[in-house]
Amino acid sequence: MARTRPTVHDLRAMKGKRQLTMLRVMTLDEAEAAERAGIDIVSIPPELLANPQYRDAAPSLFSMTGENFYEIGTADDFIRWSFRMLKADADAIYCSAGYATIKRMADDAVPVVGHVGLIPSRRTWTGGWKAVGKTADSAMQIFEAVRQLEAAGAIGAEIEVVPVEVAEAISGRTSLLMWSMGAGAGCDAQYLFADDVLGQNRGHMPRHSKVYRNFAAEYDRLQVERVAAFKEYVADVESGAFPEDRHVVRMAPEELEKFLRQIEKG
Repeated sequence: MARTRPTVHDLRAMKGKRQLTMLRVMTLDEAEAAERAGIDIVSIPPELLANPQYRDAAPSLFSMTGENFYEIGTADDFIRWSFRMLKADADAIYCSAGYATIKRMADDAVPVVGHVGLIPSRRTWTGGWKAVGKTADSAMQIFEAVRQLEAAGAIGAEIEVVPVEVAEAISGRTSLLMWSMGAGAGCDAQYLFADDVLGQNRGHMPRHSKVYRNFAAEYDRLQVERVAAFKEYVADVESGAFPEDRHVVRMAPEELEKFLRQIEKG
């Protein structure tokens, strides 16, 4: 039986009833795999959403897209951009801008998802790439940020690298849908990057990530095979082994003779 794509209303009705699954996917192949695997929610780049084949590959995935608001322009620019994304069939828009921008989006019925805890674009204020909310005071700051997002009209928030006890306490006290990235199972959805799940990430692996396959090793193997194939091609050209008769088209002998006579006259 085919799945039906959930709405914001549907996801809100699921809050506290079961853990949802969420992935950051970057390609059409990954989106199709997420669809076939039964993933609930995906975060995708705008260019993937704009791909005409996207919804054929991922008809039932609740799809959130976003962009750094400061790369788009003013709040007005970001809101106009959000409407273009909704028109392209996004289900929600990620926004790490200020509460005023989020409120303006929500007032125009844009389903907007904010961000609390470790926010990459604001990490200088919280000490860099490390956990946030490990003290009572900093945990309260996260809770206040969630309250602000709720008051602004957001539908949810990514909560990143926050102690599990803090994330669970906050998730149970807000109507927001909470996407947990390294914040434990007390939230509404578990959020990982497909690059990490597939073992494609060759750099630092976050503590909260889990590797299920080793695509990097497969890519290395394929690169070795790619180089070997190219070397064999070079050798064939140098030795005359390529092209063979089956790789070319030949002219009928009588036409060839006629052609050569005309060249000689010419």
